Amino acid sequence: MDEQDRFAGTRQLRDRPVPGDERRWLELLDALDLDELTDRFMTRVVTVSGYDPAPIPVSELRRTGRQSFSTLIDGLRAGGFDGPVTVSTEVGVSRARAGIPLEALMTAIRHDFNVLWEVLTRVANQGDAELVIRHTGIVLSTVDEYVSQVQQAYTAELQRMRAEESSVRAGLIASLFQDPDPTDERLATIASGLGLHVDSPLLVVAAAGDDVRALRVLVSDHVRAGGTMFTHHLGEVLIAFTRVHELPGHREESLERAIAEARVGYVRSPGVASLRRSALTARDLAEVIEDDESSAMTWRRGWARLAARSLNAAGNPILADVEAALAGCGRVERERLVEAVRAYLHSGSIGASAAELFCHRNTVANRLRRFADLTGLDPTVPAEAARLVVGWA
Repeated sequence: MDEQDRFAGTRQLRDRPVPGDERRWLELLDALDLDELTDRFMTRVVTVSGYDPAPIPVSELRRTGRQSFSTLIDGLRAGGFDGPVTVSTEVGVSRARAGIPLEALMTAIRHDFNVLWEVLTRVANQGDAELVIRHTGIVLSTVDEYVSQVQQAYTAELQRMRAEESSVRAGLIASLFQDPDPTDERLATIASGLGLHVDSPLLVVAAAGDDVRALRVLVSDHVRAGGTMFTHHLGEVLIAFTRVHELPGHREESLERAIAEARVGYVRSPGVASLRRSALTARDLAEVIEDDESSAMTWRRGWARLAARSLNAAGNPILADVEAALAGCGRVERERLVEAVRAYLHSGSIGASAAELFCHRNTVANRLRRFADLTGLDPTVPAEAARLVVGWA
């Protein structure tokens, strides 16, 4: 083996610095020009989607860009960062507040590394090649730590912003429910704060007890589909509302279908001014859903139940006289009479009732007449039938 082969066998490229590297490495870092680094960075960052046009002043981009390079160079001199980096927090917070997407921010920061590496390799001479290679790990880890701290600051600020927004919205909604008669100006302020028009029609739903969990899933699904749904608690009842026609046709239909198939009280409100009243109605409808029911309780289905509950709560017996009169019948006759009246109240048609009960029209007519004779309430007279509808709700 000749001398050249022996030299090649002992001479290996290293991927980390050696004791003799420090002086020359610091010379290379001192040769980096902050103005040049910043200029190169600026020509690239303004072409990044999300920065074109720049959502923050160009002077601010330049200032933080220069400060970032200065901090990175200081980190390279020290062999990396050993704690929080002030400029990374400033960049992360300011970009989150400016509404710059995280992906755009990460793309912009990658230009820091590219520019830094390009200028570093340019100021180095051919004899510095191995030294630069030995410091590659330090460059990568230093930039990576800077990027990580920027991302953490951005994410934390975004969470704070969302919490602030949620808190503001919750306050606006709460004030709407606490004030039964807000002024038009106050309504306009609340609607604007929620991103609604004051006359935007709303879907309002309510769930009580164990049904609250299912409503939360419905809300989450709607948000994932791109919609916005607001929530508020009235005691143990969860209220949720959103704009009508907020999403494209098929998604809107999907939402309404999901609501119709849920155990919730469901009301449409003509606008923010009626939201409180509509929410209270939706709550009352949710509370009269029976255990064996699995679909939404609308006003059309539930009004009689609400009327019955209100009358009973006031101590007004609705059908006490009817029940007493029917008590004198035999069990079979009573069942046949009630069955016929219920069928008739459902359709308002003797023919339809006969078809439902599989009997002759005359049989239904006779049973309705017999019921009227016994109880004094004629199911074929609307004003008298209304008491039966409410009482049997």
